[in-house]
Amino acid sequence: MQAIKSHMTKKTRHYLCALFFDGLSTGLFLMALPWLMLSGEGNGLFVASVAIVCTAASFLVTPFFATLIDRHSRKLILLSMQGLQALTAVITLLVSIYVENQLIWLAAAQLIFWVSSDVAWTASNAFVQENFQPEEYAQLAGRQEVVLQGTTLAAGALGILLLQRWSLTEFALFASIASSLGWLFFLLTPYNRQPRSLQSKASFKAELVQSASLVKAQPRFFALLMLSTLSYPLLTYLAKLVPIWFAEQGVSGSWFSAYYLSFGLGSLLVGFVIQKLLARFQQTQIMLAALFAISLLLLTVANILTPIFVVGFAALFGVFNAANRIARINWMHHQIEVSKRGRSEGVLTLFSIATQNLSYVVIALLSAQKITHYGFYIAAVVMLFAALAFYGLVKGRTALNDSLTVKT
Repeated sequence: MQAIKSHMTKKTRHYLCALFFDGLSTGLFLMALPWLMLSGEGNGLFVASVAIVCTAASFLVTPFFATLIDRHSRKLILLSMQGLQALTAVITLLVSIYVENQLIWLAAAQLIFWVSSDVAWTASNAFVQENFQPEEYAQLAGRQEVVLQGTTLAAGALGILLLQRWSLTEFALFASIASSLGWLFFLLTPYNRQPRSLQSKASFKAELVQSASLVKAQPRFFALLMLSTLSYPLLTYLAKLVPIWFAEQGVSGSWFSAYYLSFGLGSLLVGFVIQKLLARFQQTQIMLAALFAISLLLLTVANILTPIFVVGFAALFGVFNAANRIARINWMHHQIEVSKRGRSEGVLTLFSIATQNLSYVVIALLSAQKITHYGFYIAAVVMLFAALAFYGLVKGRTALNDSLTVKT
């Protein structure tokens, strides 16, 4: 029994270390690349275009990689993505030394890191479900959140200190070392691969097509997941909306840094208490409460729109966003078959990216009309609708289960 406990501790420790170095290298590198590209005169449009291409590429490859995650070793996929990032960082290091015109490669490096990070996120969730026991999910979720937000805050702090001091060479060297350490810890993480029923029976094309049938088979379940997933497009929406509003008000960039720091600290706090919350409440109850809380927070901040209030809102938003996301992922761990987890994650990723792109269009329209502040009202209405819809679906799902229980 002691040997098993030791083995599980080792597995958890190595996995969390891998996440730490992965998050640090990806966070800092994806922050540095656009900044370095913007250092060239007149590159603003190019950088914006690269971001659109990255999002589109992630959307296009998601169904294929989601299917691969259900067919192959999830540890091997994580190692491949981490190895690809390390190789990209090494090539970037060489480019910074030997190539004079680096703009095109910087765009390519951002694309590789962006897409590989999205694939790794999907594979990581599926890996946790397959490689850990159900009774470990809640505790691991809390530790993951602490590591995730710790690396986000660390990358942000390093970015503030280093963006003005380091060149591409230093950033590439740091990313190559951190990515290599992440790869090493993923390699050292013990992996208990479970048999998957579809692996030998269905072709890749058949499983790819079956992604849509997953939603048709459980429309209410996936509708709940999609409503919960809206908090991520909201996060990226606010990450674009807030700095635009700050700029319109003549507020310094330090306020936006404070916004990010406040959000990270709020999310970090959840990592320490989420295990107790998951033990006391159902995942859907946590998700529902978080959605209502986020919508009410947005309504409040829309009516009291001041920099200090926006920064304070970020901390509370970080709390409820993290609680919603962790509860959703934990619910998926318990409800979805291991053999279908990758494609299920893929469906949600497609929905999230599509919503994310739509939100950027809304911001562009509001900014063009000089009515950016209405963006907070729009976000509040959307999230309130999501919360009410979630409540209706949960109530209907409970009624249906009660009805089936009585009939049985």
